[in-house]
Amino acid sequence: MEKNGSKSKILIFGGTGYIGNHMVKGSLKLGHPTYVISRPNSTKTDLLHHFQSLGAIIFNLQGNLDEHEKLVSVIKEVDVVISAVALPQVLDQFKILEAIKVAGNIKRFLPSDFGVEEDKISVLPPFEAFLNKKRKIRRAIEEASIPYTFVSANCFASYFVNYLLHPSDPKDDEITVYGSGEAKFVMNYEEDIGLYTIKVATDPRTCNRTVIYKPSTNILTQLDLISKWEAKTGRNFKKIHIPEEEVVALSQKLPEPENIPVAILHSVFIKGVTTNYDFSENDVEASTLYPDLKFTTVDEVLDVFLHDPPKPASAAFA
Repeated sequence: MEKNGSKSKILIFGGTGYIGNHMVKGSLKLGHPTYVISRPNSTKTDLLHHFQSLGAIIFNLQGNLDEHEKLVSVIKEVDVVISAVALPQVLDQFKILEAIKVAGNIKRFLPSDFGVEEDKISVLPPFEAFLNKKRKIRRAIEEASIPYTFVSANCFASYFVNYLLHPSDPKDDEITVYGSGEAKFVMNYEEDIGLYTIKVATDPRTCNRTVIYKPSTNILTQLDLISKWEAKTGRNFKKIHIPEEEVVALSQKLPEPENIPVAILHSVFIKGVTTNYDFSENDVEASTLYPDLKFTTVDEVLDVFLHDPPKPASAAFA
């Protein structure tokens, strides 16, 4: 997609969100002309100004992706569209898709996946209903014959280190373990997810393929994670195990959307859905594509928390 040193023009929806902001930064770092969709009443003005200072171009939309003609005109200006919209807006991506079809110029579309690989797993009903929405978007992209890359980035490392280990509370000596704590899962540093996503979005080898972020260095269990943290902090934690049946019951009891995070915990940390499937012929593992680019290891992520703990994230579950 990039010839003679030219760079793809990249448009990012949800660029001020939890994972989307890392994609904007990754795109700018790699030298791409970068466009970010925003609403005039956005509360992320400081972040948008920061993006502008780095060279990003901000497009304002009055509504919630409802300005079809303006969407089409913006999309005609770029080569690649990446959607990082949050859970409530997943089906709104049909509006982006319709605009892409009208524009007719997009070389790659990445819908808002970036979590578990939804085409290969089965999970509890609250999470399954959400994944079905994402699957509808995937199938519509395929049916429209729009060049795509589907990305499964698995667990967001900073978010789940905060959630599982609560490192910002040095007085708390208890850690909750879901199930036995022995199911394997994959966690990747958010900055890496942003950078790798830009790489795969502009790589001819990943066109019409699913890219899964599953480096061997970042596969571990809850018990592994706790053990690593104990070794780094010199502390011993009391592990409070929550049986699978309690997690399942809670997912059935809570109303939507509060039941979705519980179902995610069950799927990832009890059932191991980020590791318990085989790759298909059309799948590729991200770390094999770029030998000069290394994923931050879990140990290195923990070192970040040990020396300069990030503020806890509040909205990155899905």
